[in-house]
Amino acid sequence: MKRRGKADDARAIAHHYDVSNEFYALFLDPLMVYTCGYYRDPDGKLEQAQQDKLDHVCRKLELRPGETMLDIGCGWGSLAIWAAQHYGVRAHGVTLSKAQADYANERIRREGLQDRCRVEYLDYRDLPPDVVYDKIAAVGVIEHVGISNYPAFFGGVRARLKDGGLYLNHGIVHDFHWKRTSQTEFLYRHVFPNGDLAGLSETITEMERAGWEIMDVEGLRLHYARTCRHWVERLCAREDEARALAGERTYRTWRLYLTCSAVAFEGGSLGLYQVLMRKQWDPRVGSAPRTREPLYERAPA
Repeated sequence: MKRRGKADDARAIAHHYDVSNEFYALFLDPLMVYTCGYYRDPDGKLEQAQQDKLDHVCRKLELRPGETMLDIGCGWGSLAIWAAQHYGVRAHGVTLSKAQADYANERIRREGLQDRCRVEYLDYRDLPPDVVYDKIAAVGVIEHVGISNYPAFFGGVRARLKDGGLYLNHGIVHDFHWKRTSQTEFLYRHVFPNGDLAGLSETITEMERAGWEIMDVEGLRLHYARTCRHWVERLCAREDEARALAGERTYRTWRLYLTCSAVAFEGGSLGLYQVLMRKQWDPRVGSAPRTREPLYERAPA
């Protein structure tokens, strides 16, 4: 499998994400979250599901005021901003899309968060080697990494985390018996030029080989099916604006891509997993035993 360089990744990300911020705003929620929502109410609205997803990630990472958090592939800055606003962390987001970085920093300025939140147009691999964080998240990033690059990716993330720190990987996988189809070719050619999906077991194996301790695994496949349905419904409801902003070809491509994605998640050929990991530095030294109860307590975090 061909390894890709930083320039290849930058071009692929620009192809997908620099369509225009205005185009994505037609179908995303007001926080511009472009990853799977978390539907505590099965019939709930997209806006609430995305807020609940951001909170779900922050709770899993056990964020505390004053901690440092890195958001790799931060998109329009929604998680970094949420973590800074609601959990008091010093959040740092990096993205390969300049349009996303510009949007995020304008929002950070409007929210008055410049003292504890920043987003950079930067490849995470170009971060100074001596900079480490208390917590790290990569939400919707692993799909772009490339399977052959998993060892370098998981090892690189681990090197940027403090001993005992937590890392949450949120990403799409294919089912165990997956095979390439015409739908796959369409997506890789027209939507995700650097897309590359593995199975869950293959992904976790590479995580463990990189030295991670797996703390928690949660499947959110049907949450992503509903998210994609909401996205395509919202895009179709504003089709005239979409055509005016991006043209007929882009509108039709995105409508088909979102519809195919909804069907794939509903049918089970695609899945979505959040994997929480810890950088274990000495297996003889452990903190207090963990339970999942705090994730579902709805008192203020």
